[in-house]
Amino acid sequence: MASFVPTSPETVEDQRLYTQARLVEVECLDCLARVGVKKNSEHQTSVQWTAEAQAQCPDLVRRKAAADGARLVHARCPRLAASIEAAVADGRIQIGAEDGY
Repeated sequence: MASFVPTSPETVEDQRLYTQARLVEVECLDCLARVGVKKNSEHQTSVQWTAEAQAQCPDLVRRKAAADGARLVHARCPRLAASIEAAVADGRIQIGAEDGY
């Protein structure tokens, strides 16, 4: 359930930019799950998981089964993290926010 539902067109656009602007598709070098990634700084990484990617990642599937229905907050796959770092090193992901996004 959404905790915030924007109503004005400007707020809707801000939400879209915050969650989708500059996302780069990254494929896990292990399981091939595809996620959207952006890095606003060296220490901050946003990852947008699709339902398909969550179902494809063996690490998340295993942890979700062990969580017994509980929500996986800040779930991180170490193999995907390595794939993201490789994409940064290759220059496929730029670091730094543009226009606040």
